[in-house]
Amino acid sequence: MDLLHGNFFVFLQAMMFAALATTSLSSASLLSPNYYGHSCPQALSTIRRVVENAVQREPRMGASLLRLHFHDCFVNGCDGSILLDPTSTIDSEKNASSNKNSVRGFEVVDEIKEAVDKACGKPVVSCADILAVAARDSVVTLGGPRWKVRLGRRDSTTASRDDANNNLPAPFFSISQLISNFKNHGLNEKDLVVLSGAHTIGFARCFFFKDHIYNDTNINPTFAKKLKYICPRNGGNPNTLAPLDAASAARFDAAYYSDLVHKKGLLHSDQELLNSDSTDGLVKKYSYDGEGFYKDFAKSMVKMGNIKPLTGNHGEIRLNCRKVNQYH
Repeated sequence: MDLLHGNFFVFLQAMMFAALATTSLSSASLLSPNYYGHSCPQALSTIRRVVENAVQREPRMGASLLRLHFHDCFVNGCDGSILLDPTSTIDSEKNASSNKNSVRGFEVVDEIKEAVDKACGKPVVSCADILAVAARDSVVTLGGPRWKVRLGRRDSTTASRDDANNNLPAPFFSISQLISNFKNHGLNEKDLVVLSGAHTIGFARCFFFKDHIYNDTNINPTFAKKLKYICPRNGGNPNTLAPLDAASAARFDAAYYSDLVHKKGLLHSDQELLNSDSTDGLVKKYSYDGEGFYKDFAKSMVKMGNIKPLTGNHGEIRLNCRKVNQYH
């Protein structure tokens, strides 16, 4: 390739990236915390009530609802595609390697959808927006920060298991892979550290942390030994759960970062946050600055919620969050 054609190719790539970025930004700019203020003023209080009841019944549900929103946004934007069941035309993201036997909370989303449609008198609120609000309300119910959720997303009519496999950050990623993955979604190193703090609640399967406790050296030996009892190298149940934050798995706080400082990160990808000059300082800061973490977590959640939303005439408002509307 000669210099002229090479420069043109680079220019063309830059223009295409700029166009995609502009489209994403323009779509996100249509979102507003007051989107349902006139069409359904009861929407947010209805979602909050259902989420609070669900999390109070089962605290782990808070982490599940938060994770659904994360996984939804990281595949092809925050469009509710994670909720679609498999059909002859839908290759469900529920069957992706990191989601199968792991993601939960779909029944609670169904419950929210039914309640909010009843409160609104008709389907007004998208399933994608339900995920965004339920994630926020889960964090608040478990003691975390509150933020204004920008609303107005519409629901996708497609899903992609392949995109879920390719776009979701994996628990065995190195720090360079994590940084690259987040940058591909318009998120920076600070967002990576801050949003990883969602692991202050919830659990992970033995399958996802086995390599870390047996093969990595950057792990507290006593911590690893305790985990080996429930996650043996050979045999055992790969679905056995361990808390991502052993000290307070049912409370949203900054203890996760203290765990990392003491080499007690459950996942390889968690402990990797201390392996880069661009991330380790923030980990150490949040380990003693819970208020700073809360403030930054709220900002990064808003930023993540702006990833490639469907707005205007794109997508639809699903009647059932598990399937596309029949008129397609």
